[in-house]
Amino acid sequence: MINRYKQGITVIELLIVIAVLGIIFSIIIPQFSKTRELQVLKSAVSDVMSSLNKAQSRTLASVDSSSYGVHFQVDKVIIFKGIIFVADASDNETINIISPATISTIALAGGGANLFFNRLSGAPSVTGSIVVSSTNFIKTITISSTGTVSVD
Repeated sequence: MINRYKQGITVIELLIVIAVLGIIFSIIIPQFSKTRELQVLKSAVSDVMSSLNKAQSRTLASVDSSSYGVHFQVDKVIIFKGIIFVADASDNETINIISPATISTIALAGGGANLFFNRLSGAPSVTGSIVVSSTNFIKTITISSTGTVSVD
């Protein structure tokens, strides 16, 4: 008599496979989440830096014979025309910061949330730093007296 055992998956084998997959997913999913968060933060930093550079470039090019500036808020950066920020001006250009990244600290000389660039030199009206952060990461953007923008 040939002893044939039943072929198929037992409950124990199925539980072992589920347990192994659970362990793998519990390790991988948080890493994907942190990677996405870091990418969102890098994108926000890039948006802030490009806004500053764009405002300075427009000023130096004397677009519309005007100075341009940048206004900072927790969830957005606004490029404005002139030396005074007007919230509802039609020519404001708004760049939204994607969550979970936020502008957590605005540390400009004088304590404001605005800066504009000098038409002749391209120098900013104030210097300081802008901190962009997310749950696990922080980046600081520094604005020097020459208008150079750097990030650490």
